[in-house]
Amino acid sequence: MAFFLHGVHTPHRKNTADQPAARMTEVKTVTIPMSMHIGAPASPIVKVGDTVQVGTKIADSVGRVSLPIHASVSGKVTKISNILLSNGSTVPAITIESDGEMTPLSSVCAPTVNTREDLIQAIHDSGVVGLGGAGFPTHVKFNIDPQRLEELIINGAECEPYITSDSFTMVERADDMEYALRTLQQHFSIKRIIIGVESNKKKAIASMQAMADRMDGVEVKVLPSVYPQGGEKVLVYHTTKKVIPTGKLPIDVGCIVCNCTTVAAIGNYLKTGMPLVKKCVTVDGGSVSRPQNVIVPIGTSVSDVFDFCGGFTSEPYKVLYGGPMMGVSVPNLSAPILKNTNAVLALSEKEARLPKTTACIRCGACTNACPFGLAPAQIMRAYNKKDTDMLKKLSVDTCMLCGCCSFTCPAHLPLVQTNALSKQLLRDEKAKEEAKNG
Repeated sequence: MAFFLHGVHTPHRKNTADQPAARMTEVKTVTIPMSMHIGAPASPIVKVGDTVQVGTKIADSVGRVSLPIHASVSGKVTKISNILLSNGSTVPAITIESDGEMTPLSSVCAPTVNTREDLIQAIHDSGVVGLGGAGFPTHVKFNIDPQRLEELIINGAECEPYITSDSFTMVERADDMEYALRTLQQHFSIKRIIIGVESNKKKAIASMQAMADRMDGVEVKVLPSVYPQGGEKVLVYHTTKKVIPTGKLPIDVGCIVCNCTTVAAIGNYLKTGMPLVKKCVTVDGGSVSRPQNVIVPIGTSVSDVFDFCGGFTSEPYKVLYGGPMMGVSVPNLSAPILKNTNAVLALSEKEARLPKTTACIRCGACTNACPFGLAPAQIMRAYNKKDTDMLKKLSVDTCMLCGCCSFTCPAHLPLVQTNALSKQLLRDEKAKEEAKNG
């Protein structure tokens, strides 16, 4: 499976790596969406006019794959209305006007965890999702037969350009991570805990190694600085040499993958009982006056975060949640910081304007760069013909949309975008077949 060694060398641009994180303590309003996780949106349990404190549960989970949501400021609920998310969906959101006090909920206390079931319930109650960007409810990952779990892999790769919020976690919140990992070891029969960190993060490596030295069964794996090192399947292979088959999950090969900031959030909840209400976010890009990591109450508007960092030096050409390789466009600057927001980038025209496309020269660079050895140029031709049989043969569903193909293409073709459209075409075809067959 040598194709897992492929990838691209993106410019790192870790401009905020050695800066302390600033804290936003004065936020006038927050708007908190009910869908900040994969699965069913949460259901509001407060009404306009209610007074809340930091940590007050304002929405409850609906079903197994769902999570509660909590107030990130103290103040009064002023509005419950629909907002537009980056994925194009419209979801309810709760707006809270801050009283400026940031008063924590008086009843917050560390949960009692005596059993594995208690631990899974605590992770659910914390509201923690995959904080590296995926947004999958973390308690669902651990709600498994414990005998299946052999390796817990902590993702500290942080391979996207610009982003350093996970590095902040590994350096500054190792104690929270350690508390969570010790608790997980206590209630799961984990053979190995492997912390994967890219080689360009010297301080994070040193911090994680010091933590591993204090614990049994924990090791640090220093990984090559090659994008997309943090991709789930890539990370599992590079830390364990296990290959996750198409359509399968890490647990199918005995692994669970957790982002390092997710682990720290679990540890903080287990120690304090304060749920996930704030997030360390990298604020960067050529249009940002003062790039830095900022600890932000969830629901704070993107515009307020940029203002906190001194505003813009020039009109942004593109604003993203996340990094330039897999990030998504922010619908507008009033959009909120979400649970799984690890960065907001305001890119200048020089950074973000796409070059003109030319004809494919069939050089094979896209296939050489693809971590899974796919053929994006062939996928594009099949998509243009709407040849779904060929798209299936080309295994487009394996694509994780990392963008290596587009990054390396000398013709500047929209290969990763076409892969995404191809995956949607297959989903639409499957839905039609299911509807036809009743």
